[in-house]
Amino acid sequence: MADQIDYVIHGNDLQIVEVELDPGEAVRGEIGTMMYMDEGIEMQTSTGGGIFKGLKRMVTGESFFISSFLNNSGKKQKVSFAATYPGKVVPIDLKEEGGSFLCQKDAFLCAAAGIEVEVAFTKRFGSGLFGGEGFILQRLTGSGLAFMHSGGTSIKRKLATGEKLIVDTGCLVGLSENVDYDIRFIGGFKNALFGGEGLFLAEVTGPGTVYLQSLPFSRLVDRIASAVNVHYNDKG
Repeated sequence: MADQIDYVIHGNDLQIVEVELDPGEAVRGEIGTMMYMDEGIEMQTSTGGGIFKGLKRMVTGESFFISSFLNNSGKKQKVSFAATYPGKVVPIDLKEEGGSFLCQKDAFLCAAAGIEVEVAFTKRFGSGLFGGEGFILQRLTGSGLAFMHSGGTSIKRKLATGEKLIVDTGCLVGLSENVDYDIRFIGGFKNALFGGEGLFLAEVTGPGTVYLQSLPFSRLVDRIASAVNVHYNDKG
């Protein structure tokens, strides 16, 4: 049973989530996401359930360790978390999602103590010419609140039964467990060469909820790297 935590989200485009813990309550957060905490909160860093749990987290691109923040005082205390790049904080009530929810790797921010974070499944994009990049999802399980980070603007879509949505793989943040998904190859030489997008798109099919982001971290990094290269090439 997960702790029943209270929270407030601060900010517009560079959001943080401030969690209020009753005495004895705890919240788990990704390494490096804690922003500030009250004096009565104790931070404990571990693998989150043994070496195997830590290794499974590493497969998703997360840290081997995870931090827990326990309120050891006799009164309510607060701790806050912020992502490492601009975007929105997305709260997910796992009770409303039937006890589990899937999210893109790097999307998980923090969750009430008692919620498990593990590898859900992966799909390979291809090999050889198309590279071997994998599409990795995490599964959040439990009965309390979890928080994801969405780069840029966050969009929530509720899909009806059989309704399909084609999404850039990087723009897919999270989806209900019962939403079906597959990877679609963009056919055609001109699409691959001049389309300006990746060679693969995600196809998600309802029923269920899908969260999208306008600024995936990978896209932000690519734009910065491109600008830096142009700057140095011009100087050269």
